[in-house]
Amino acid sequence: MESTATDETPLADRETATTATATAATAGPAAPAAQGAASLARPGTHVVGDGIDVVVSASQASAVDLVLLGGDGTEVDGERRVGLLRARHGLWHAHVPGVVPGDRYGLRVHGEWNPAAGQFHNPAKLLLDPYARGVEGEVAYVPEIFGHHVDDARATHGGLEVRDDRDSAPFVPHGVVLPPTDPAESAERLRRRPRVPWQRTVVYEAHVRGYTLLHPDLPEELRGTYAGLAHPAVVEHLVALGVTTLELLPIQSFATEHAIAARDLPNYWGYSTLGYLAPEPSYATAAAREAGAGAVVAEVRAMVDALHAAGIEVVLDVVYNHTCEGGTDGPVLSLRGLDNTGYYLHDGGSPARYADVTGTGNSLDFRRQRVVQLTLDSLRYWAGEIGVDGFRFDLAVTLGRRAGEFDPDHPFLVALASDPVLADVKLIAEPWDVGPSGWRTGQFAPPMHEWNDRFRDSLRRFWLADARALAQGGHGTPHDMRDLATRLSGSADMFHRRDRGPTASINYVTAHDGFTLADLVAYDHKHNEANLEGNRDGSDNNLSWNHGVEGRIEPGSPGSEVRPVRRRSIRNVLGTLLAASGTPMITAGDEFGRTQRGNNNAYCQDSAISWVDWDLEPWQQELLATTRYLIELRREHPVLRPARFAYGRPRSNDPLTDLAWFSEDGGGVEGDAWHDPHRRVLQMRRAAGAAVDPRSLDGVATDGGRDLLVVVNGALNDVEVALAPSRTDGWSLVWDSSWDHPDEIAEAETAGVVDLDAGTVVEVDALSVRYYLSR
Repeated sequence: MESTATDETPLADRETATTATATAATAGPAAPAAQGAASLARPGTHVVGDGIDVVVSASQASAVDLVLLGGDGTEVDGERRVGLLRARHGLWHAHVPGVVPGDRYGLRVHGEWNPAAGQFHNPAKLLLDPYARGVEGEVAYVPEIFGHHVDDARATHGGLEVRDDRDSAPFVPHGVVLPPTDPAESAERLRRRPRVPWQRTVVYEAHVRGYTLLHPDLPEELRGTYAGLAHPAVVEHLVALGVTTLELLPIQSFATEHAIAARDLPNYWGYSTLGYLAPEPSYATAAAREAGAGAVVAEVRAMVDALHAAGIEVVLDVVYNHTCEGGTDGPVLSLRGLDNTGYYLHDGGSPARYADVTGTGNSLDFRRQRVVQLTLDSLRYWAGEIGVDGFRFDLAVTLGRRAGEFDPDHPFLVALASDPVLADVKLIAEPWDVGPSGWRTGQFAPPMHEWNDRFRDSLRRFWLADARALAQGGHGTPHDMRDLATRLSGSADMFHRRDRGPTASINYVTAHDGFTLADLVAYDHKHNEANLEGNRDGSDNNLSWNHGVEGRIEPGSPGSEVRPVRRRSIRNVLGTLLAASGTPMITAGDEFGRTQRGNNNAYCQDSAISWVDWDLEPWQQELLATTRYLIELRREHPVLRPARFAYGRPRSNDPLTDLAWFSEDGGGVEGDAWHDPHRRVLQMRRAAGAAVDPRSLDGVATDGGRDLLVVVNGALNDVEVALAPSRTDGWSLVWDSSWDHPDEIAEAETAGVVDLDAGTVVEVDALSVRYYLSR
């Protein structure tokens, strides 16, 4: 075991540094630095005076070397090593003169190789600094990157006892020293944040590469890049669509896990983080990559600035629950070689085994100080220096686990909520993981908002799964209307705790994981054959409906009569999503019917399966117009986006109940009627006076606006509906999902069915939804 000394005297066994031409494992620790870092409070590398200060955490190491690399970034033609000085609490540090921004570096860690005890120190493996703000290079899946001996990087299972002494430096990414960020520029960037109130927020989830790779209005060199996302053609689409907040799939530096690489496929989504402070270089333009890591960071900042200038926020999907190193038989790239038991969650047994609550092979241990520190420092960097507006935390339950149990008041979550930098940004949780009691939707504390999977399933079930059962002759009993009503009114059953309002619920029906909206109405079964897992991966519980024909239907081919019905089902889902209390989220391309050809788990598909196709058919143009129109209605009318829960009674001096439910005959829905599984028609009336929270920063008067009536017909037949009572002389029809295009309101006006008195009996088409606003 290592000495427990905390002084900074050189270790006796340190030797002079050698070059990469020597066997890394037998070279011995490098000669110690002549000077320590000025402060131990800043991990990573920072330009100070005539060089850099370096601080690294490796609590069980016997020595740590900073490795300065030469060459062109693809070959390591030499390296200079500097031994770091031991300090307290497992920290190692040094001041190293002569190092300048742009220099590449890594770490070699000496210590015991004892996998049974959870120790994977191997100086032959060049490690990426977890705090590197710039990264160059990619992981090459060759045997040299594994800490234990393997003959074939595609088949790494087996004994871990034999340490591999081959040098990994030519085959792994390298850290890059970057200059300090100008505080004045950071302050100005933060000043320009759009700061969209939650009540006005519409989230739009997109993938940097896949969103822009096929965009016809982008120059070739910008497609699939950060700069492409900032191009006016892309920004104009987002602005015209009306979304306020762009949520990007992971852009922190990542690497494909070896199990996926063994199938010659990538981790396209990027949920496989390697460096938590560095942007993924492969999403940068070729010019930025050639110019170096500093130019990559500058391109990311320019992307954020361009979106901010258009009033659009940027939220990052971040993966702090696990890393790309996988299980113990995976490669040694960073945290495993630095301090395996200090970073990863173990089960406490002997031999040491990972406690995997993420399903990825490893999980980070948020009981550990260094894990919490790394996560908070990373978040502060992206928010404070890059300027992003928030974060969506993948498998967020792992971040709040005290090993086995989740704690909503976990120290990390408390620190996150109270941090002076992070308290000013949007925080969104994916409120589950695969560990014990891992489903925790609605159980996080404010200011965290949460993806609401109950909302997703409720809308899919009502419009698709139950409708399919009815269309197939009543196979299975449809669900009653209670759950749909609960989701439409903000999911108070889950989000009323701790003074949380309905906006804490991120309402969504699709996301990157699962069917697209167009595929939900075109496939009963997943089609993931391209993933090379025998179609075993991905969920089988899609709650989808192909409307009688599986897959794409060409115009004029058998079954083409269901195409209009599919499109109406898409509009039903969008219309219900955007009328529900809560914060809506739309997946990129759903606004115009993007398909993944039935693949509901396209995590490894950097192909046309995942890329957004901007060559739109006429029906897609109509759907795009509808989506824009619905978002515009939501923006213009506060009653479509309540900031507080309804209580089923009048507010203040308002004579109208804040939220009321009516049946097709215009009478109230009470008692047993809510439990009738055959009831498929419902009217929801929401009073305008209850829509806005007077404590909010939305800036909208609480006594203005128009009341809302949403009429839902989930039956397979047209239904006569008596419009619910109104505070005024009646209702104005503003949208009907039976319309292919919102311009069809003109035809409705000509037909005299737009402005109607309360109690008027109207015929509502089968499987449709309507919006009325008070006159």
